[in-house]
Amino acid sequence: MPVSLDLLRTFLAVYRTGSITAAAQTLRLSQPAVTAQVKSLEAALERPLFDRMPRGVTPTAAADELARRVAASLDTLDAVVGARLPVERAVHLGGPAEFLSEQVVPMLAPLVSDGLRVRLTFGLSDDLLADLAAGRLDLVVSTIRPRHRGIQAEPVYDEEFVLVAAPAVAGRWPGELPLIAYAEDLPIVRRYWRTVFGRRPSADARLVIPDLRGVLNAVLAGMGCSVLPAYLCRAHLASGALVALTEPEVPPINTGYLAVRSGGLSAEPVARVHAHLLAAIRAVPSF
Repeated sequence: MPVSLDLLRTFLAVYRTGSITAAAQTLRLSQPAVTAQVKSLEAALERPLFDRMPRGVTPTAAADELARRVAASLDTLDAVVGARLPVERAVHLGGPAEFLSEQVVPMLAPLVSDGLRVRLTFGLSDDLLADLAAGRLDLVVSTIRPRHRGIQAEPVYDEEFVLVAAPAVAGRWPGELPLIAYAEDLPIVRRYWRTVFGRRPSADARLVIPDLRGVLNAVLAGMGCSVLPAYLCRAHLASGALVALTEPEVPPINTGYLAVRSGGLSAEPVARVHAHLLAAIRAVPSF
């Protein structure tokens, strides 16, 4: 039985995403169509390529070998014919709302001026990486190290965190000030407290705002203290509108990653945005 390029492309999409459903979304095909193509390829090769699991599929040794043999060639072919992502289509980029809005959007100006179309999606890294694996996004700026199969990522920046308050309330010990947080479980505050003070914060958040720019405004208004990335509050610290409540010798940092699906850079617009952001983000001395 002859093996077509379409069957191999479908196989590679399933292999890279680890899911029939995700591959169907990536290829813009129906799930039955993807399933039928995988079965046709298995019949042609006379060997199973995937073990069906409750959630997704797991490649067999035969699938691993086939992927090694065909992936580079298919990616090169798709780069020539534009099969993955035509130039006229938008590049879909996901990441934290604050970092994308404050830092990444200005970096995209030259690409947008050149006619490239970009669509931004905000959200939590876990959700965005799942969308990347499923083909709904092309690139993700992630605040956690991606561990999804079929996703490759490079560390691109370290963001530094600062415990801040308005001068009017800054004379009190941080533990005595109302806490303003991004989420109920105090993810950023809790990490800072453990790193700097060696313990968890003893109080719950007085105010929760699921956007760090809102947290910043609340702190500026003298409503309490919070831990914020330095890029959001550096200008306010310089002007005196905010003060740092502690000055640890080694401030807590978090590493950010630029993630892409394996083979995703074969699409020229995605490769352009990826290369541009790698250079632009890494050129910033610190966040």
